[in-house]
Formats: sequence, structure tokens, C-alpha cells
Amino acid sequence: MTEAPKLTDRPALTRARRRLAEDALFLHDEAIASLQDRLSLVNRTFTDIAIVTGAPGPWAAAFPGATIVPDDEVLALEPGAHDLVLHGLALHWANDPVGQLIQSRRALRGDGLFLGVMFGGQSLNELRTALAEAESRLTGGLSPRVLPMADIRDLGALLQRAGLALPVADADRFTVEYGDILRLMRDLRGMGEVNVLASRLRKTPQRDLFPLAGRIYAETFGTAEGRLPATVELITLSGWAPDPSQPKPLRPGSAAQRLADALGTEEKKL
Repeated sequence: MTEAPKLTDRPALTRARRRLAEDALFLHDEAIASLQDRLSLVNRTFTDIAIVTGAPGPWAAAFPGATIVPDDEVLALEPGAHDLVLHGLALHWANDPVGQLIQSRRALRGDGLFLGVMFGGQSLNELRTALAEAESRLTGGLSPRVLPMADIRDLGALLQRAGLALPVADADRFTVEYGDILRLMRDLRGMGEVNVLASRLRKTPQRDLFPLAGRIYAETFGTAEGRLPATVELITLSGWAPDPSQPKPLRPGSAAQRLADALGTEEKKL
């Protein structure tokens, strides 16, 4: 049986994460705040929390006592040991995202909650465009440089495939501004979000590539104040481990009252 092609060079990703810079992890702070807001709306106290992430520092600080595990292809989680599993800004690097979700579900007890946050398909669309245009001008072709990210329309189906009940996927989009493209690239490097695609070119980029991409970025997307906007899309996934106590849809035809009566309207034939 032919092995599926790998998206991510995992050893290269591990090396990139050894250079994480605390001041560059602000998007992890945003993701943590978003999940904490969602948890505040759940009428439940969680006592056995596990967090899957490649940047343990901010997550461990936000959830003291939680079990923190790396986003390896095989997660170091015990089946049925947790009532809450968080997947923190790492799912976009998974070679097998469904496998990550399935392993997270198996780590949950019945009626336990899974919450994951990841970068969505609109993230860094300005940088993608500028790099593609610059490389096309310089070489007449394109090479893989920015991670292809999932669209929100596809992610709800992944939750269902993983066996999670009541699946929900939604997105939050915002903009971060930079003075130049090099500062943006430094922040990405500090977050470990560099080019570790398995299909990337291994040779050093042309010296003119990033200066040209910076000019294209500024000309195409720059603000009146000379800033470079970078779009960030955070997609949040949620689902529950199946449990008999959860609400279930009624069988068709089992309603005890007509919808027209409930709405106080007259029912008309089509």
C-alpha cells in the first residue's frame, strides 16, 4: 500500500519550534483568550484538561495543572482520561488532521469537550500573493513557501468523521499591521511558523526575492500610513464525545404539535 504524501517535514518543524520567541507568541494569546471566552459560556467545570500544542509556554500559563503534550503524529494521551481536550494552534501542521481529532476524541470521557483552534485559509493571503508574484517575476515559476490552510467549510465534516457529536466550526478574522515585510517574517519565525513543507525547495532563496516581495506587498496592500496589513483567520472547532445524555433529534413525524399552530399562522398547501 502506497503511503500518503506528507505535507509537513516534522523534523524541520521541531527544529523551528526550538527557536520560539516569547514576544512573538501573541497569536497564541489571542487563541487562548478566544477559547477561554467559549469555556466561560459552558455550564461545566473541567477538572482533567489536556492541551495539544507546539508552543507549551503560554498554554501552560493559562491553564495551570493541565496535561501538555506535543502535537506528534501519535498523541501522548491516555484514552478516556480527560473531560476537556484543547488543540492549540497546531492542527494546521498535521499530516493527518482527522487522526489528530480521533485521538483527541479517544482521550475524552463520555460527554467530554474538544476545542481546537487553528489558522484558517484566509491567513496571510497578502504575504502569499506578494511572494508568489515576486518569485514568478524572478524565476518564471512558483515553489511551495506558505502552508496551504483548510477552509472552514471542510472542517465541520472532519469533526464528524472523527466521531465528535454536536460539531461546530466558526472563524474569527482580524488584521495585524507591520512596518515592513522583514518584521512580519521575524514574527513568523518567532512563532515557529516558517516554511517546513515537505515539498519545499531546500536551496537558499534568491537574494532579491524578499525585497521584491516587500515592494509588491506595499504597492498592493499597503495602508495610507505605509503599514503592511497581515490577515489572520483563527478557526475554532468544537465537538463533544458521544454520550447517551446528549440531546438527539426527534424521529421524523414524531412531533406532537403542528409548526403552523406554534407560529400562529395558517398552513397552506404547496
